[in-house]
Amino acid sequence: MNAATLIAVLALAIMLFLAVRYIYREKKKGNACIGCPYAGSCQKHNAGMSCDSNIPQSRKTE
Repeated sequence: MNAATLIAVLALAIMLFLAVRYIYREKKKGNACIGCPYAGSCQKHNAGMSCDSNIPQSRKTE
């Protein structure tokens, strides 16, 4: 294994670790819709339902 391969593997491992840590922290905060800009104001999420269609109609037409 040469140096370039080792650096690439380490970089991927670090990115994977950071992504998993971010997801863990967001789930611990109670955010079930990670990455959704409407997660905090989603009525379905606040009611305990799925957030599949939480984008307002005015945003869907853009």
